[in-house]
Amino acid sequence: MTDPFRPGTTTRRAFLTRSLIGAGAAGLAAGFDPLGGSLPAAHAASQSTAGRNTDTIRLTWGFSGLAFIAKERGELEKTLAKDGIKVEWIGPFPNHAPTLQAVTGGTADFSFGGSTTPALAAIIAGSPLVFSLFLNYTPRTTAIIAKDGSGIDRVADLVGKSVAVNRSGLGEFLLVAALEKHGVDRSKVNVVYLNPPDAAPALASGKVDAWSMWSPGVDIARLEYKAHDIFQEERDLDFQIDFTSYLTRRRFAQENPALIRALNAAFTAEAAWASANTVEAETIVQAKAGYRDEIRDGYIALKRQYRLYPVSDAAFVGDLQKAADWLVARRILPEPVRVADHLAAL
Repeated sequence: MTDPFRPGTTTRRAFLTRSLIGAGAAGLAAGFDPLGGSLPAAHAASQSTAGRNTDTIRLTWGFSGLAFIAKERGELEKTLAKDGIKVEWIGPFPNHAPTLQAVTGGTADFSFGGSTTPALAAIIAGSPLVFSLFLNYTPRTTAIIAKDGSGIDRVADLVGKSVAVNRSGLGEFLLVAALEKHGVDRSKVNVVYLNPPDAAPALASGKVDAWSMWSPGVDIARLEYKAHDIFQEERDLDFQIDFTSYLTRRRFAQENPALIRALNAAFTAEAAWASANTVEAETIVQAKAGYRDEIRDGYIALKRQYRLYPVSDAAFVGDLQKAADWLVARRILPEPVRVADHLAAL
């Protein structure tokens, strides 16, 4: 399968440095005095329209995740409308990589909050993207699964077998981490690069022996194809390598910092709602994704929590840099990348 992002050499330039002035401006735009307390409403409103050259943002979406919940609830649009910002939803998309292509090509303004690994791959390949916000959800549910009765019950059983993964994404890195942890040489496993819509039927028909996938695809396949976990991210991975991220074009970020701050604030409110209202959030996703009640009830039991991190969070960026270095060392990413050079200046 063709890789949507061909690795190549790119010249990196340090992006605008985040500063206390930028942090103070973010606080002012949100209606807060950086020294404490709130600003008069009129002042906050005047600040909210500064630093943007458009009143419309085009957001990508798929049938899961925080962006989908926001789209279905409609509260994010109402919140942004108070600042005179209109939302257009572009999608659905099956996974993060094509949303990055849409943003790079100018048909959308933000990726929908997907894996940081294909985002980094796109940046390395030369896409003019910057991170605008990060998200981490717990518990983690990505897993490598195999059909019951296949004889694949542990990672060592993958020797000589085929495993479907998405290239430079969550599926591939989880497989690499699993093989490394259990001392299995990668050359002894046949890695098949497939996007989720193609990987699911390939597992069902036996064209591949196992699949490394995130929710809800992995949960649907586990139930419908009578499959089981052989490696699960939350249970078996010793460290977190992949996170969730929102990205936009570098120029868009330079021209619209106030708009991005408003969007980030709206997503932060959405994350707080979804974390506090598990039953409602999971029911919203199920209604359109169409999976069975057993899967929805499993998610409800997990009580999924969403936590957002601004690009100014040095500790989080440091963790992502360690993850990127790990991915480069294992050739999942083709060359080193400095995360700090690809952050929106807000």
